[in-house]
Formats: sequence, C-alpha cells, structure tokens
Amino acid sequence: MQVNETLSEGLKREFTIVVPSSDVEAEIETRLLELSKTVKMKGFRPGKVPLSIVRRQYRPAVLGEVLERTIQSSSQKAIDERELRPALQPKIEITDYSDGEDLEYKMDIEILPDIEIGNLSEISLTRMISEVDDEKVDEGLKRIAENDKQFKAVEEDRGAESGDALVIDFKGTIEGAELEGTSADDFEIEIGSATFIPGFEDQLIGAKVGEHRQINIEFPADYPEESAAGKPALFEVDVKELRQRTETVIDDEMAKRQGLDDLAALKDMVRDGLKRQFDEASKARLKRSLLDDLADRYEFEVPLGMIDQEFETIWTQVKRDLEQAKSTFEEAMEQSEEEASAEYRRIAERRVRLGLLLSEIGRENEISIERDDLLNAALESARGFSNPQQVLEFYRSNSNALERFRAPVFEDKVVAFLTELADIKDSVVDVEELFRDPDEEVKADADATKSAAQAKEAEASDAETAVPAAKKKAAKKPAKKPAAKKTKDAKKKSAAKSKAASDKGAEKKSAKSAKSPTKAAKDE
Repeated sequence: MQVNETLSEGLKREFTIVVPSSDVEAEIETRLLELSKTVKMKGFRPGKVPLSIVRRQYRPAVLGEVLERTIQSSSQKAIDERELRPALQPKIEITDYSDGEDLEYKMDIEILPDIEIGNLSEISLTRMISEVDDEKVDEGLKRIAENDKQFKAVEEDRGAESGDALVIDFKGTIEGAELEGTSADDFEIEIGSATFIPGFEDQLIGAKVGEHRQINIEFPADYPEESAAGKPALFEVDVKELRQRTETVIDDEMAKRQGLDDLAALKDMVRDGLKRQFDEASKARLKRSLLDDLADRYEFEVPLGMIDQEFETIWTQVKRDLEQAKSTFEEAMEQSEEEASAEYRRIAERRVRLGLLLSEIGRENEISIERDDLLNAALESARGFSNPQQVLEFYRSNSNALERFRAPVFEDKVVAFLTELADIKDSVVDVEELFRDPDEEVKADADATKSAAQAKEAEASDAETAVPAAKKKAAKKPAKKPAAKKTKDAKKKSAAKSKAASDKGAEKKSAKSAKSPTKAAKDE
C-alpha cells in the first residue's frame, strides 16, 4: 500500500492511497474460496462447486464487497500509522480503478485539535444560592390555594358572570354531524378560564339555570382533530347549575385535597419542593458560569465538519418549530433569517468547542462512564413518564438505547470534576436573580453599555453582539377537548421559546434523542 499526503492545512488532511492489484485479487480469491464451501448450485453437492464456476458466477458481486472492505482497512491503517484522531468519518473518493488494476482513492479527513488544558485549579466561580424562608413557603401555599378552586351553588336567580362556574350538558356538531370528543354531561366550566375555544365561554355569560343555549363557534385552524380544524360548529348547551367561587382557606382541608394528612405536611412538601428547585437552579447557574469561563479561557481551531453537523441539527429544529407555529424569523425572533443563521452557527461552534474541551479534560483525567451511571440517568429520565418501571426495564434490556445517556452523563461527570477543582464562593441572591436567564443578563448589560456609549457620543453604532434574542413565554398547546385557540402572538412566543431552548443549551454537546419504548409510557 502506498500513501501520499497531499494536503496538511490546519485540521484538514488529504491523502492519495494506492492498493496494489495483487492485494485486491488476493482478497477476492479468499472471499470466493469461502463462498465455494457453502454455495448451493444445481448439479453439485454443497461445498463441491468448482472454484472456477464460483468465480464466474459470483466475482462481480464479491468485487464490490472486497473493494469496500479494502478501502476501510487500508484507510484505517493509514490513520493508525500516523496516529491521527479523526473528528468525523473520512470522505473517500475512488479516483482510479479497473478490474485487475491497482485501486487508487483519495481520503479527506479532519482531525481533532491538540488542546493544552493547563492548570484547571485556576478557575474561580461564584455560586448563587437562595434560602427557602417562611415567606417563600407562604407564597407557595398561596399559589396552591389559587389553583385549588372551590365553587358553591348560587341560590339567587341571576345570570352567570366571568369567574363563575356552570355545570352544563353540551353536544357539538359540524354540518349536522356529531364529532367525537365534543360532547359531555355534568361538565363544570369556569367562565373566563379560556379552557374552551375562544367565544364559547363568552356566549355563556348571562346564562341561567335551566336555560338552553345554542353556541356558534369556529374551531381553530390548528385544532388537533383535522376533521374539525377551521370549521364552524354548533353546540347545544343545557345549563344545570350555577356556581360561584369561594375563597380557599389554607388549612388542613386544603392539604387533604392535595393528598396530604394536614397543613404541616403540605408546608413540608412545599419547602422541600422549593429547596429542590433552588438547588437545581443554583447547580445550573454554576455549570453555566463554568462553561462560560471555559469558553473565554480556551481558544482553538474547531473542525468545520463538526460545526456544520451541529448547526444543521439546531437549524432543522428551529425551522420546524417556526413552521409548526406558522411564524417567521422576523415575527418570532425580531431578526432576519440570515442574522438568525449566523447567530446559531456561533452557538454551534461554541457547543462543539466546549464538547471537545470537556472530552479532552475527561480523557486526560481518566473519567469513565460505568453501566450504573447510565442506569441512574435512565431512572431519572423514567420518572417523567406515566409508567417509569416499564421505561426503566426497556433501557435495562436495550444497551443501544441506554447509550443515549452516555454523552450527557460524561459531561456532568467532567463538570463535577471541574467544580471540585475550582475556587467557588457562595453568594446569596434573591429568587428572581437566581432564576434569571443568563443570556438576558448579558443582553441587559450590553444594552446598558450601549446606552452609556451613546450618551458619550461614542462610536457604538457599529458594535455587534452575539447575544441571543430575548426569550418569550411559550404558548399552551391545544387540548383534545374544545380548547383555547393559539393567537398569532402565541405562535410567535412558541417559536421564540424554541430559540431560547437552543440558546440555553449552547453549553451542551448534542446527544441523539431516543423515542419512548411504548406509547403508553409516554407522558409529556
């Protein structure tokens, strides 16, 4: 085998590799001999077909197989001999070959960069923490009370008002045909809750007990049931009872409605829940600070092929979300498609650079992943499903599916290793600051700096920032029963949330997602 390096530029390498025809022919003959021992042909006993006949019959098919194996083994040998570390699969192009002649092909490859890690103990970080005091517990109880809506029957003869609840029987039809899922008996609906299609609840204002009403509405265009989407419907409604909301008392009875023994147990549950939330937020902010520090501290060339792959993963998801929301880049993100593309490419490069850096730190410090680490991650993931035990069993019996956790688990272990080395100082902050999006903080700082510069008449107009656009709240998805329609603004917000999710994950290296093992187990 002859190997000539034709390009060595940055992380790019190109080679021309020539495999002698004698080597190729030897591989072909070896494979044909193997076939002759098992091939079945009319007129011959198994394993007794003459090699000459096998050669004539099977050589064309064997040739393709041998060429593929020869290229794979010879290219790997060239890589091993030069101790190269490929970033991605090499690109192979056969440049010259005729049956019986030498095989010549070109191999293009990008290699991983050499990264000088240095002294990791020099990293200095601030960990944000918030205390769970009685005031925050009381606020949590009030939120539970707000959602624990209690209604009592109205004795006086009056019509329904916004905030009241009605017990109704209803039946919906489209063009005279009843649609499954659009009828119910003894259904309690809160006026003004926006749980039904826009216009439905409004038309019940003023309704009295015993009254029959016909309600005309139009199903939203994005209604889950395609046969109803965008179509007008008629609902026959009978009002059976009028109820008004009563003030929810925070006491043992409210706690029992939440499935607990008494108010003390509910308080403990709220306190523990808040502590978990605060601890997770503190951990996430510390990790983000660490990765921001690493991103600023290390600068090295990144394989373009890896950036392209990461960008395509992000960009495909962004465009899919915009399409589903029926929105545009300008509406959802307040920037053009070209600006968004450039921004997401910067995010992709950051992800790849941090992924390579964490990988090298883990390799140098012999950080490994055991099966128990993967199982623990699978257990944590399974808790989000309706049947966690079923999901966990799926992962236990399916090693390939379990592998989806390797990349994030490895990242978390490297991050934990680095935080142990770092000099960390705790800073007590309020809850708002703890949960504030770091990207929004950066944007606010950038805006403040820009304003100050403008006040001084400095040349700040040409300054460019790589800060992701401000995040917006997500719109709720439509429910199976007649549900609130998404407005245009809600669609914009939904797409913007998708963008925010990508920004927030900028410090993570992508991991392939796995589908739920069963539909029944999925509980999103």
